[in-house]
Amino acid sequence: MIYYGKQDINDEDVQAVVDVLKSDFLTQGPTIERFERRVADYCGAKYAVAVTNATSALHIACRAAGLTHGDMLWTSPITFTASANCGRYCGADVDFVDIDDATYNMSVDALEKKLQVARAAGGSGRLPKVVVPVHLAGQSCDMVRIHALAEEYGFTVLEDASHATGADYLDTKVGSCRYSDMAVFSFHPVKIVTTGEGGMVLTNRADLYEKLKLYRSHGITRDPALMTHAADGPWYYQQVDLGYNYRMTDIQAALGYSQMDRLDAFVARRRHLVARYNELLKNLPLRTPHVMDGATPSWHIYIVRLDLTKVKKPKAQIFTEMRERGITLNLHYIPVHTQPYYEALGHRPEDCPVAMQYYKEAFTLPLYVDLTEEQQDDIVAALHEMLR
Repeated sequence: MIYYGKQDINDEDVQAVVDVLKSDFLTQGPTIERFERRVADYCGAKYAVAVTNATSALHIACRAAGLTHGDMLWTSPITFTASANCGRYCGADVDFVDIDDATYNMSVDALEKKLQVARAAGGSGRLPKVVVPVHLAGQSCDMVRIHALAEEYGFTVLEDASHATGADYLDTKVGSCRYSDMAVFSFHPVKIVTTGEGGMVLTNRADLYEKLKLYRSHGITRDPALMTHAADGPWYYQQVDLGYNYRMTDIQAALGYSQMDRLDAFVARRRHLVARYNELLKNLPLRTPHVMDGATPSWHIYIVRLDLTKVKKPKAQIFTEMRERGITLNLHYIPVHTQPYYEALGHRPEDCPVAMQYYKEAFTLPLYVDLTEEQQDDIVAALHEMLR
């Protein structure tokens, strides 16, 4: 079976985990800080906070931004539900900004128009406190324009870079936070670097960094500067806010640290396979990915779109027939605003028409580091058989 994605683990990764298992610390030890520092340095960010997964990373990032009841969070409808759910965890309302038809990322034109309409309607509560642009497939959004709108309208920019570890944008790495307040990575097994499960928040702001660390670990501190009175003794700590147990283990961090040795090689391999796909698929009734000027994706996934004027076979049938050939396709994603939970909150499919058309046409082909060119040829041959 050729799966749509999977991890790549080598002997060095295994040994790194074994070394931690034989050490004094399985959690809350030095390996976590080493991993955080390595990712921050790679991206060019000042601070990094490792957590249990990208969902918890998004949650504490929203908390650090002060998102709460009565506030608004805006994000893309073409994403995993966590990009929106993080706002709901904080008691905020969530709204969606339609996607760009070329990149499938949040449309900055649609964002600007939506901001103008919200401002004209009056009542600052309808303007977003947090905007979460999602770097779908590992391609950066147009962060320069989003940053400019944040300056004008006063919202926090939280990049959902779960797909984009190793990606480049203009003269920076995604995760540098040059054009945002915070950025979140995912280290799920199918992502570019894995810790089994895991996530990380990066930022250049010391105030956000301190809040992120606090919310990661129960809201508990041993820092005398944050306590309400002097410590009772060397054992003393205080819970000064409501936090969570979102701590990554040293076991996970060891795997992630080891994987960082191969991050650039992982990305190079993915870019090579994407270039091959683009060439091999060019005569099929499919739209291959478009790359925005200034973006160099890391290609977590490879999304194509059916030309429905030429392909009459239902998409579900294509999925079934490909699986019968031992090839697993996927779909990234079902528009979040059509999920029953969000429909019950008043969201309608027609609110994001570009996303809905994308949903009719899009699917994800297998892409991972040890996908062979022979397997890729088999995937393309199967598509030729079904679509021509």
